[in-house]
Amino acid sequence: MDQFSIIPVLDLKDGKVVHARAGDRTRYEPIRSPLAPTSEPDAVLDGLLALAPFRRIYIADLDAIEGRGSHRAVLAALARGHAGIEFWIDAGLATAAAAAEAAEPGLVPVLGSETLAAPDELAAALRPGKRCVLSLDYRDERFLGPASVATRPELWPDEVIVMTLSRVGSGAGPDLARLNQVRRHAGPRRVFAAGGVRDASDIARLAALGLAGALVATALHDGRLDRATVNALIAER
Repeated sequence: MDQFSIIPVLDLKDGKVVHARAGDRTRYEPIRSPLAPTSEPDAVLDGLLALAPFRRIYIADLDAIEGRGSHRAVLAALARGHAGIEFWIDAGLATAAAAAEAAEPGLVPVLGSETLAAPDELAAALRPGKRCVLSLDYRDERFLGPASVATRPELWPDEVIVMTLSRVGSGAGPDLARLNQVRRHAGPRRVFAAGGVRDASDIARLAALGLAGALVATALHDGRLDRATVNALIAER
């Protein structure tokens, strides 16, 4: 399981961490987790970090993705308070200029295909000295975003997320066929799974496919990936 990373997810809506289910954002409710006393972002993050010494955290700013505000001040405060952690921020960024503006110390912008304005914007975001993560977003079998982004790996940055929204929080397991297809086309790029990861057996399957890691939320909060399991997986890296 060399080089495999577990990346916890925080989904932010109306100032709270919410429980994402199947990509239906209208139904997301504040999370209830044994890891944290409240659904406040700092409380949930502290609970996750008490579980294991994660070095990357993925945060989806759902308000920004839906065009109804943002959690920018919250994100900056989390980064200031947790030096040494890299926060991957998906905030509905449509352009290279928006990605550059979001790239503050400790914050790495995620360009999601769902909101990307055009393939050229992804190329512009990867000019020398710039860094971003690409999220290839799918709902069931449908790719969300400019079609050529999914089929032209030469446009992709070094780190690529394969996000299957319909499997998020569903317990359905990761989309292994799609993940394997993307990994085979990705060349030297590091591919991360998002959506459906349930337990250590899923982690083992993803690692066996050659993936670099997985974004995980529900399985950490409901205990299927508990402290002992997570720390053992981290120790194997």
